[in-house]
Amino acid sequence: MKHKNKSPFKKTVLRMDANHTWDAPNGYKIVVADRGAVSFNVPESWFLAKMQPLELNDQAPPDDNARLTVSFWRLPPGIDWSALPLPKLLNDVAKADQLNIIERGEPIITARTDMELVWTEHRLHDVAENREALMRIALARGWSVQALLTFDLWVDDAPKFKAMWEEVLNSLQMGRVIDDPRKGMVLH
Repeated sequence: MKHKNKSPFKKTVLRMDANHTWDAPNGYKIVVADRGAVSFNVPESWFLAKMQPLELNDQAPPDDNARLTVSFWRLPPGIDWSALPLPKLLNDVAKADQLNIIERGEPIITARTDMELVWTEHRLHDVAENREALMRIALARGWSVQALLTFDLWVDDAPKFKAMWEEVLNSLQMGRVIDDPRKGMVLH
């Protein structure tokens, strides 16, 4: 998990409109990608380390202990994707990884009315650090968007990041269009 990637981004602060509609649980902030194509909550202390794919870390690399990586694709509208089930795709993604996997988890299907969501957890040996790590992989599909979320963390830190992973999955939204980030979603 350690890497020497310094953030090349310059932080810009925008003042929120007084009547903005953004709302995250206490201790969390909202990450919005591509004007709402994908959004989710992460702890306030986490920061953006990379844009392609979107990478958020708990601390500045190389001192990070957890990393959330998010990629997403816009899907052609009007196609029935049910013949391409997410649990099978998730297994294919996980098998394609050429990592030192010790134990492969079974897919966990999360019941959502707004999207399909499945995730799994694998235990692996991080050769560079010579310690056990966890890799959680989630696939979500809905509103003509498909997202891949990968959460890398140390086995020892799993209890510490359990609630954070649950919040990421529970807060995940896709396919929205946000015209003005200072206002949030326009509620009618």
